[in-house]
Order: sequence, then structure tokens, then C-alpha cells
Amino acid sequence: MKIKDIIAILEAMAPTAYAEDFDNVGLLTGNDGATATGIMVCHDALESVIDEAISKNCNFVVCFHPILFSGLKKITGKNYVERAVIKAIKNDITLYAVHTALDNHKQGVNKIFCDALGLKETRILIPKEGFIRKLVTYTIPENAETLRNALFDAGAGNIGNYEYCSFTSMGKGSYQGNADSNPEVGAPGEFVETQEIKIEVTFEKHLEGKILKALFSSHVYEEAAYEVYTLDNRHQNIGLGMTGELANPMEEGAFLQFVRDTMKARGIRHSAYTGRMIKKVAVLGGSGSFAIKNAIASGADAFLTADLKYHQFYEAEGKLLLADIGHFESERFTSDYMAGFLSERVREIPVILSGVNTNPVYYL
Repeated sequence: MKIKDIIAILEAMAPTAYAEDFDNVGLLTGNDGATATGIMVCHDALESVIDEAISKNCNFVVCFHPILFSGLKKITGKNYVERAVIKAIKNDITLYAVHTALDNHKQGVNKIFCDALGLKETRILIPKEGFIRKLVTYTIPENAETLRNALFDAGAGNIGNYEYCSFTSMGKGSYQGNADSNPEVGAPGEFVETQEIKIEVTFEKHLEGKILKALFSSHVYEEAAYEVYTLDNRHQNIGLGMTGELANPMEEGAFLQFVRDTMKARGIRHSAYTGRMIKKVAVLGGSGSFAIKNAIASGADAFLTADLKYHQFYEAEGKLLLADIGHFESERFTSDYMAGFLSERVREIPVILSGVNTNPVYYL
């Protein structure tokens, strides 16, 4: 099995197009044309994890956090990042990271978080902006169904729980080709007015190349007239964080104890109690201070995240219970999910969940 075949499976789990612009996801080191001997799944691809992969004959390491986050000007082995990269390259080990590509997936990090807590009625907390585009094109009635189906096959027309979504309308189009033209209707130099069908479909922006290829290959006109717009609509099924509801409301102290036990948190820092029962919960795995206002706006009774600073606890403003459960702890079950996803789809080689604890934070 080639590594690129496994990457195709990872793209289904966490499309790299879903990642945040600041992130560094996808293939980090290695050759995707190499034959995979085994897959090691981990949270952080530290040197100790690379050693484990070598010992277990795994030449493909799939990590959640990218060990290469920003550019390296030197690779001398003087820090933990450089040492891990050097060891991976020297031992022909390919590294691949998913990070915010999985954060933003509706079945990803925050859904895993919600599922661990038993939350129901889950929704994306911060739907992704600038990710939906719209194609408008025009053709003759005889070509409309073929063209529209080709656009659907390329991935256009998917909206939430619906697919094959489009809008068509009829109007009158006009054109006049020059001497070098080859019009489908009429002749060169002839002014033509004809009935045309206007087709409108939306699509996720990373599919634009595929959508336009389908347009050009299925359109009968020599010159296909079309427009592509970026919409202000938020994508309700892609984005950071998530909200959900407990089956039964809980008192704040009991809720925090439940979270601590479930997520195996050694300690939870939290804002002042509000005196309200906890029913609706917002979560954001990893560093989520930027989403405090979103959590409040969502009507959540509590917001669980990590890496909060002193003054950020004031931002709760008594409107919700704000809790920092730890970065690693908030993403605790992510690697298990990744390993399970791959194990169900890769049968030819072993998929091994790393046994190395890469959490860098310790507690007394």
C-alpha cells in the first residue's frame, strides 16, 4: 500500500482544505510514493515517537499536532523539533499532520469532545467564513440536464444535509461570433438571440478546479459564460468549536467534577460560579480563548477549552462558567479516533496507536 493511498483516506477524515490559514497540515516529511510498512498514530511526533515507530516498523507517522509548524532556517538537532525531523528523515519515515483540518470537521476534535461528555444536539460554534462559492452559468435547454449533473458529480450542490441543490431559470441570451467562431447555435457573424437556461450552484471553495473542469468538459458552447462568487454565508458544517446539551442539567461543581473525571484532567482552572445549572455546553479543543465571546453568544452555560490566561477569566462576565481543562486533556481522545478511523479502512498493514505520552504538562 502506497503512502499516498493512506493520505487519500486521511483527506476523507480531515480535508486539508478545512485547515486554518496559519496552520501547517498535510505531508511534512517523506515521499508519498513510498510503500507503507505500518502506520503509527500519535498526538505529537516527538523523537520518542519516531523511535517507537522505528522499533515497530512503521514508516508512516500520522500526528495531530504538526511537529513542523513554522519554517526551519537550520536543522542542527539543537531542539526537540529539529531532532525529531532529523531522525524521521534519516530513517525514511514520512510525517503527516491533521491538526485544524480535523478541528474544523463536523466529526472531528470537538465532536469527539462532545461525544465523550455525552452532549447531544451538537452544532458548530464558529462556522467557517469565506468557504462557500457560487457558480452561475448559462446554456441551451438541451444541454442543461447533462451540465447540471456533471456539476453535481464534481461536488457542487451540497448544502448541509441536502445534495443535488441548484436553481435554474430561463431567459433570452444573445451573442455574435466573429469569423473564427464556431457557435453551437447560429453561424459566424450572425447575431443570435436564443432561449437559455441559467444554472446556479454552490460549492466548497477547494472544489473550484474540479467544478470548472466539469463545466468546460460538459458545456456545449465554444465559450462557456460563467461567474464564480465568494459568498458571505457561513458554512454551518465546518468550523471551530461546538455546542451541545447535557441529557440532564448539572450543578456547576458537579459538572466540573464530571468533566475532570471524563477527560482525565489533573486539574481544572475556572471562573467564578454563576449560580446557574449547566445544560448547554460549548467546547473547543486546544487553545480557545478567542472563542469566549462566541460561547457567550451561543447561550452556553459553560465553555470548556484550554490555555486561558489570567485576565481572560474575567471575560466570562458572570454569563457562563469558563473552564480551562488543559490542552492535551481537551484533545485527549483525538488520537484514538484517528487510529480507529484508519484501522477500519486500512487492512493491508498494521495501524498502531503510539504508547508514548507526549503531554508536556505535569502536575504535583
